[in-house]
Amino acid sequence: MQNLVILAGNVGATPEARTTQGGTRITHFSLATSRPKRDSDGKVIKDRDGYRVEDTEWHRITCFNGIGKTVEEYVEKGMKVMVRGRIHYTSWTDQDDIKRYGTEIIADEVTFLTRAKPADRSGNDMPDDEEIPF
Repeated sequence: MQNLVILAGNVGATPEARTTQGGTRITHFSLATSRPKRDSDGKVIKDRDGYRVEDTEWHRITCFNGIGKTVEEYVEKGMKVMVRGRIHYTSWTDQDDIKRYGTEIIADEVTFLTRAKPADRSGNDMPDDEEIPF
């Protein structure tokens, strides 16, 4: 048996990265996936303008080390990516001593479906109007 997840969607916010005391790099980002909303007969629901109504689900994606570094460097809000990984369930006790539960996707691969943001290797911010050759 295998725990395998493949998701394709839009990145919801700029990835956040941190390093553990042991030196492991961990990067998190949110991914939105959507599917058509259906009625009780299984037909796709459309709005009054004829566009299909969609249900959006948000997924917490966690990347480690090299994958996390690449995501942190090149992924930005709004990009389309495909994530291949596994579902991981977590539980913890919050500061009010309440047991909490969460679900995340541990990424084994992140594939860019739209052009990645350019890495700024100079350490300087480039003006928004400057073109970047690819």
